[in-house]
This record gives sequence, structure tokens and C-alpha cells, in this order.
Amino acid sequence: MSAGIVIVGLGPGNPEQLTLEAWRTLQDAPEVYLRTSRHPSVGSLPAGPRYESFDAAYENGASFGQVYEQIALQVLALGQRPEGVVYAVPGHPLAGETTVTRVLALAAEIGVPARIVAGVSFIEPITVALGIDPFDGLQICDATLLAQRHHPNLDPDVAALVVQVYDRQVASDCKLALMNLYPDEHPVRLVCRAGTPEQLVRAIPLYELDRQRDLDHLTSVYLPPLPERGSLSSFQDIVARLRAPGGCPWDRKQTHASLRSSLLEETYEVLAALDADDMDALQEELGDLLLQIVLHAQIATEEGDFRLSDSTAHIIAKLVRRHPHVFADAKVDGADDVLRSWEQIKRAERGERGDEAVSMLAGVSRALPALSRAMELQKRAARVGFDWPSAEPVAAKVEEEWAEFREAQGPDRRAAELGDLLFSLVNLARWHEIDPESALREASLRFEQRFSAMERRSRLAGTALDALSLAELDALWEQAKADEASR
Repeated sequence: MSAGIVIVGLGPGNPEQLTLEAWRTLQDAPEVYLRTSRHPSVGSLPAGPRYESFDAAYENGASFGQVYEQIALQVLALGQRPEGVVYAVPGHPLAGETTVTRVLALAAEIGVPARIVAGVSFIEPITVALGIDPFDGLQICDATLLAQRHHPNLDPDVAALVVQVYDRQVASDCKLALMNLYPDEHPVRLVCRAGTPEQLVRAIPLYELDRQRDLDHLTSVYLPPLPERGSLSSFQDIVARLRAPGGCPWDRKQTHASLRSSLLEETYEVLAALDADDMDALQEELGDLLLQIVLHAQIATEEGDFRLSDSTAHIIAKLVRRHPHVFADAKVDGADDVLRSWEQIKRAERGERGDEAVSMLAGVSRALPALSRAMELQKRAARVGFDWPSAEPVAAKVEEEWAEFREAQGPDRRAAELGDLLFSLVNLARWHEIDPESALREASLRFEQRFSAMERRSRLAGTALDALSLAELDALWEQAKADEASR
């Protein structure tokens, strides 16, 4: 055996699937180190070598990451001996073997030679057991990595295989991540010990994944695609097709400028669904709004300006950078502390760009509705301490502005004082945690409903509203309010 590290793949579990090269390599070695002895083919390996395993590392390590690092470092040390080391792992050495990729990286850093002896991976017998073609776009991910995520990095329109679902805890963590993307009842297939005489394939709903009692390192989970296309990549493909030659003439002629009104309209449709607390409408309207975003991104892509992935990469980096208390070791004490930290980070960003002289209020869009913009300006000022100590002086300020409006002379002065009054009312709303834009929209809706009720009563009485006296109109209004309160 040449010095250095020789990494041998033991196949998926059936001893008959061990390659001839692997058999000869093991047979010629005086000693072989196994990542784990818990592999069906270990009992049938060639006699002669002394077999050692790293099973003890799994008992001492706090996490799989620590275990794999410990094993990799030990293999690297063994490989630096004059006689080197033969390291044997289940399946193919480069298919789901974290220790192997780590050993190769460490060996390359210090110049230790390393060689791979290929083996049949567990993927082949799994695809045979499932009767699927992996070249149809099968996605493969490691359960231990998926378990660390809050949302899976999978395309639900393409079949996926989650491998090495070691136990019920890993299965539970994977299930929680997967259920952010797939329905709870999504049909999945559990594949146990593929390629061995004990092979088992069982169909279960996704929510039962962590209720299975026979999970081990030879367990995988197959997720078929969603019945209806629903991924962002499929959505982008549809939009790109609409704008491609031979697509839709209307979609092809749209520009950033022509879509401005549609973007604003769809945004307000989303707000209307939120105001109505209508989740079915919200689901639909968010899709309509997303269409506008993807259309703008597709136009930018066609014109060579940027891609949607550039936009998402930018916001991902910004979120990570501005949340060091989540993604780093910063400490915060409550939501207010988060906002103060946010402003400090933004000031640092402005300094790095050389625009530290730009006001922190400059980022508040002037295209926002007036009430929303006033609210955002006040919030940002409050983050640096420019605020009233409580709601009481704010209410007093409203009274003061009301008095100044009443005393104002001339249309310009009255308009200015009314603006100050409205600005103070927005401040009062902020202190009471009320969104003034939503509050005004809801008030407008109530007015619309009450006025419509007045019109109905007037028609039933055979009288037009404009023929009624002010007292009669007031009576109809009060009746509409009473009917609303009784519902």
C-alpha cells in the first residue's frame, strides 16, 4: 500500500455490490479503519486486515458536525504515518460522506496524497426500489443538513430525496423544515435499507415522518413533486415564456414604466385583503403582487441590468448583516433594542458608502401615501430618541394644533396648520400602536357601508337622498350605525 490516504467505498449494503477494486484494496491492507461498523457489508469484508472503527466518536460527539470533524482529523493523522491508512466508508466515498470531503480538504492543505476507490452509492438501489430515473431532475439532500434549516432549499416542482435520516429527532427537524414548503398531507415514501435483503418501501403522509420507529442511517425519504406547479423557478419560467418571442403580445410590450400603476394597484389589493382578514384573498393577491415583481425582474434580466437572484442575494445579505443578534453573537434586549441596533448598522453602512452626511430619513420613499410616510418618518426619528416621553404630551400637542388650525387665517395658513394637526394625529396613532393608513381605510369602508345602507333605506321609502332634509339624513345615518352595531 502506498503512503497517504486511500478511501474505499463499501457500497450500499449488499456485499455482492462491493467492487473488485475495493475488495482487492481491502484485501491487501494490513489494517482498515471503518467510519462505522454499523454497515451490512462489514461482516462479509475480506479476512486478513485488522478492522478498526470510529463508532466511539458518535457516542462522544455533541453533534454530527463535531463527530465528522473528529473522524476527519484522526484519518488525516493516520494518513501521515509512513504506512498511510485505508479508510472505508458506506456507499460511494463522495456521495453523502461529510468525513470524506473534509479529509480531502485537510489533506490537500498539507500535501498528503489521497485516493478514492469508488463504490456503488446508496442512490442506485434507492432509485431501483422507487422505480425512478434520477436524471429526471432528482434533488438529493442530506437529512442532517436539512434538519438545520428553517426552510428547505428545494424546488417543490421537482422530486427530492432526503438521505441518511438517522433517527426520529433528525426526522422531526426535517419534517418541520419540509412542512414550510410541502402540505402536511404530502405523500412521501420511506425507503429503508435499500439494496439489502431487508429493503422496505413504505408510503406515508409527510406529517407522520417522525412517527416511524425503524429509522436509521440506511433510511431515506422520497418526496414527489407537488401536484400543481408552485415554485418560484416555475413562476419565473412562465413569465419568461410570456415575454419571449412567440409569447403574449401584451406582456412583451410592457416596460418598467408601464407597469408602475399595476404594481401600486396590486399592492393596495394586498392591503385590502389584510384589512378584511381574508386569507383566501390574501393568498391570491400575494400571487398577483409577486407577478409584478417577477415581471420587473424579467425585464431587467432581458435588458442586462440585473436578475431576480441579484435582488434576493442583496436582501439576504442585508438581512444577515442587520440581524447580528440572530446570525452572529450580538445581544439585544427586546424589539426597541433591535431597532436601535438597526439604525446603528445603517449609519455604519452609509459611512462605508461615503454618504454619511445623508439624512437617516432620506430612505423613506416620497411615493408612500402621506399617512404612511408620516408614520415612517416619526418611527425613524424615534429610534434615535427624538420622541415624546409618553402618549399624554402627544395628545396635548394634538389639542394645540387643533387650536392653531381654528385660529388660522387664509387658505395657505389653514392648510399648513391642518397638515401639522394630521401629523400630530399620526404621532398619537403611533403611540397607541395604530396604523393610521389602515385606520383611515377602515373608517372609509365603514362610511361607504353606512352610506350604502342609507341609500337602500331611502329607495325602500321611495325617496331620493337629495330630497331629504339634513335631520332626516342624520336619522338615516344613525340607523345605519345602529344596524352595523347589531350585526
